[in-house]
Amino acid sequence: MRTPLGIVLAHQGGWDEILLIVGPMAVVVLLLRLAKRRVDRATSSMTPPPDPAERTGP
Repeated sequence: MRTPLGIVLAHQGGWDEILLIVGPMAVVVLLLRLAKRRVDRATSSMTPPPDPAERTGP
């Protein structure tokens, strides 16, 4: 007798193997986008350091 879990975990024609590759890749892409958004937000809020060549004082 086959259990429902055994039927689900049995070979499904390839789509389940695709999910094993695409799932982790999607997670990595999501994390990279999140990190890039954080870096972009942090760099846009920073003010650039003053340029010493533009100083006209003594």
